[in-house]
Amino acid sequence: MTAANSAPGTPPQQQTSVPARSRLRVALIGHAFMGRAHAQAWRTAPHFFDLPLQPELAVVVGRDEDRARAAAENFGAEEWSIHWREVIARDDIDLVDICTPGDQHAEIAIAALRAGKHVLCEKPLARSVPEAREMADAAATAAESGVFAMCGFSYRRTPALALAKRFIDEGRLGQIRHVRAQYLQDWLSSSEAPLTWRLDKERAGSGALGDIGAHSIDTAQWLTGQSIEGVSAMLRTFVADRPVMAHQSGLGGHAEEGAARGPVTVDDAAAFTASFSGGAMGVFESTRMALGHRNANRIEVNGERGSVAFDFERMNELDFYDGSDPDDAQGFRRIQVTEPSHPYTGAWWPTGHGLGYEHLFTHQVVDLVTAIAEGTQPSPTFAEAVQIQQVLDAVERSSADDSRFTATSEPATDGSHTLSSQPKKDPS
Repeated sequence: MTAANSAPGTPPQQQTSVPARSRLRVALIGHAFMGRAHAQAWRTAPHFFDLPLQPELAVVVGRDEDRARAAAENFGAEEWSIHWREVIARDDIDLVDICTPGDQHAEIAIAALRAGKHVLCEKPLARSVPEAREMADAAATAAESGVFAMCGFSYRRTPALALAKRFIDEGRLGQIRHVRAQYLQDWLSSSEAPLTWRLDKERAGSGALGDIGAHSIDTAQWLTGQSIEGVSAMLRTFVADRPVMAHQSGLGGHAEEGAARGPVTVDDAAAFTASFSGGAMGVFESTRMALGHRNANRIEVNGERGSVAFDFERMNELDFYDGSDPDDAQGFRRIQVTEPSHPYTGAWWPTGHGLGYEHLFTHQVVDLVTAIAEGTQPSPTFAEAVQIQQVLDAVERSSADDSRFTATSEPATDGSHTLSSQPKKDPS
């Protein structure tokens, strides 16, 4: 919007003339759940944060003309398209934001990077380690020319988790000994919940393991500064087939009564123990069948001098235990992470006024735009995402081998999901 189109009621001090910022024109590919979250972030970030570049949602790309047009209108984008290749080739597009199912990540990301576009790609990065490595190689080559890629592990941008990271980096926990992570959802608890692309290994790569477990892996490694070196794992698929979906809604959808059933080819749940590079040990669980838990993303880290604990269902709070407190005052304390001194929160509301899920994506945009403007590599990098893909692969291999301890450095599974071996569909 130009200055003439400023919203009514804008404070006078915000209407004074300021130097024009360079634009960062974004093509959003995919407009369902994640596309909506990303679109909201691109619109919101420059209104609450002083960004060095002015992001503009230029075009929304989808598979169906009517839905793409409706999404563009709803998101406030200038244009819509059903041809992502044509959009990537345009000179007026600076960044490509990939919010498609996993089977389309590699082809779109590699093409965009080769076309000189910055890339933000949703997680998990790919369906396999070889596919992820292809993407990381393309990103490394592009970075030599100042073109950057980032993988969207958005929970890093939760203020409470960022505060936990600050505490750990400052040494308040001392040497890290334990990591305990759970990601519990229940939207697939019913055996009559219909098939979605998230239940198809060819499209998703894995089930609860990659969809939500990848977040736990990234958070644990980012918080501790340690990498997972080996795992002992178990995967389960509790419902082998489900009715074919007729209408999509949210993460799932609805099936017609008496609908044909199709196979579930991914895991419903994953559990594994992990050995970290710095000597810590970890316990991880992810499932989309924990009835009663809508989105319980939990992590606890225990060190020699303190502990932190977080649950996304109380996302504005961090529990902190300081082992140096006197005996009569020891115990976990609840920190309301809404102070101006806390990560990200100073740009938002007065103290005590909490944030929500959508704010993580806004913070992600802020960090990405700032890094691009500064000419520095944003994080998580595609290389970091490859390492997470190696952990996912090791979990699958361990489970298939009677839970044998499996090093993440061992050769990955074959490239059955590499870019060259699978035809790609246009994004939905």
